[in-house]
Amino acid sequence: MSHETVIILDFGGQYNQLIARRVRECQIYCEVLPCTTPLEELKARNPIGIIFTGGPNSVYLETSPQVDPALFTWGVPILGICYGCQLLAHTLGGQVTEAQDGAAREYGKTVTYYDTSCPLFRGLPETGVSWMSHGDYMAKVPAGFSLTARSDACPNVAIADEARGFYGVQFHPEVNHTEHGLQILRNFLYEICGAAGDWTMGDYKQTAIAAIREKVGDGRVLLALSGGVDSSVAAALLAEAIGSQLTCVFVDHGLMRLHEGDEVEAAFAQWELQFIRVNAEDRFLVRLAGESEPERKRKIIGEEFIRVFEEESQKIGAVDFLAQGTIYPDVIESGAGDAAVIKSHHNVGGLPDCVDFKEILEPLRMLFKDEVRQLGRELGLPEYLVARQPFPGPGLAIRIIGDITKEKADTLREADFIFHEELAKTGEDRNLSQYFAVLTNTRSVGVMGDGRTYDYTLALRAVSTADFMTADWARIPYETLDRISTRIVNEVPGINRIVYDITSKPPATIEWE
Repeated sequence: MSHETVIILDFGGQYNQLIARRVRECQIYCEVLPCTTPLEELKARNPIGIIFTGGPNSVYLETSPQVDPALFTWGVPILGICYGCQLLAHTLGGQVTEAQDGAAREYGKTVTYYDTSCPLFRGLPETGVSWMSHGDYMAKVPAGFSLTARSDACPNVAIADEARGFYGVQFHPEVNHTEHGLQILRNFLYEICGAAGDWTMGDYKQTAIAAIREKVGDGRVLLALSGGVDSSVAAALLAEAIGSQLTCVFVDHGLMRLHEGDEVEAAFAQWELQFIRVNAEDRFLVRLAGESEPERKRKIIGEEFIRVFEEESQKIGAVDFLAQGTIYPDVIESGAGDAAVIKSHHNVGGLPDCVDFKEILEPLRMLFKDEVRQLGRELGLPEYLVARQPFPGPGLAIRIIGDITKEKADTLREADFIFHEELAKTGEDRNLSQYFAVLTNTRSVGVMGDGRTYDYTLALRAVSTADFMTADWARIPYETLDRISTRIVNEVPGINRIVYDITSKPPATIEWE
């Protein structure tokens, strides 16, 4: 089944994945492609519109990324965002220069004035707040373009050539900080590109099932099943697509949350799947012994996972594909091409070079977390699985700062369980997107009874987020935090101090490692 498509050309900006997420919120299928993608390849996708993303470069430098000028004679509407806006101006006869003495250089929330007669801003208030992040300035606007938005510092905040369907904005409509940003993108998609909005998770399910069947054929698939949302949805999708050709292997690496291994096994006991549980705690702990560097932990766990799967595949016979619940934020944060590696996910950047499978199968690779949950509901998964707390593949290994021991893992499991239990009692858990405890490598002096202690500091982390690409720290009531702290210090040996993380993402990531 074909869908109307929007192409997002990636120029290396930090918010590029959010553009894709916003387009999908408008029920339009989109693909993110490198800005170097040949024109013929773009034309083969028959897009209804193209979006140029932001980027860190100055468009007037010879080393900065450009596009084939023939793109502008194709007849497809284009929206340029930040660098993409400046690329439109630079390529079509305007002039972009470095902003002088701070004039026209803007960062952060900025009051912006819109020409609401422009199709891009139709239906918006005439004044709003937008999120700026640019140090260059459109000193000359190309012929045929009109100015359609301004700020107090910059007269050229937005440009439009309605006859050709070319629009550019210096700000970032894709971020939540921009008021009415989603409406601006929606106007481009529906008012300018003429979209009908024909992409939903129900459609994606059918398309994905057909694609899996075509790729796998009569081959056999081994799924790395963690029991988390991503791998559970991947399991359901694969089961519906290929049924008995699927084997699910759950590797209990001894770094799960309290009782989680048993819960995962019980959850899938009633499914028509071949379910194999591998108890590999000792094996993983030996490999991780003495290792404290987070990237090394991830890569060790990723490699050991693959080795376990290879061994299990040999026991069950020939297996052609290894399936994983990789999702889009995993891919983005693990880095691709010139993108920065924020942290390697064990199922992306942590894979070893040599893998004994024909191919890695990742049916959720282009979905965001909330889309994965929607797909799970479309597949009929129970809500307790679909709404489950995110849990990283490396498990508690990246929630224990420093070296890992069984004793530390047991301590963290008990403390984390109390944190979850108390939040559930108050109903506060329903307001949170993710929450967990971190056993730090810091020890400090305390006093319990009449004795001196020298034990570990435990950090609590809770965030609210719509897409897991940005997140705000959660304002848990002090009374609740007090009960949690008191219980943990009294009930969990080895911890004498509790701290609460009040850092948002960015600058921090959600996980500590």
